[in-house]
Amino acid sequence: MPRYDFRCRECGDTFELSRPMAESDAPADCPQGHDDTVRLLSTVAVGGRAAAPAPSGGGGCCGGGCCG
Repeated sequence: MPRYDFRCRECGDTFELSRPMAESDAPADCPQGHDDTVRLLSTVAVGGRAAAPAPSGGGGCCGGGCCG
């Protein structure tokens, strides 16, 4: 289930909630009891390795000079 970050406009606290995507825009109450909250834009960290860069200088468009 996705997690969504919220910030309370009254006390400034940030908190996250797990909820279905269909409820992503539903109002959320602050854990302190306030109801004036806004959903924040979340960033996603993705781990892993990138593929090795393609070798240059031989064959293929722009790698071998075919693009003139």
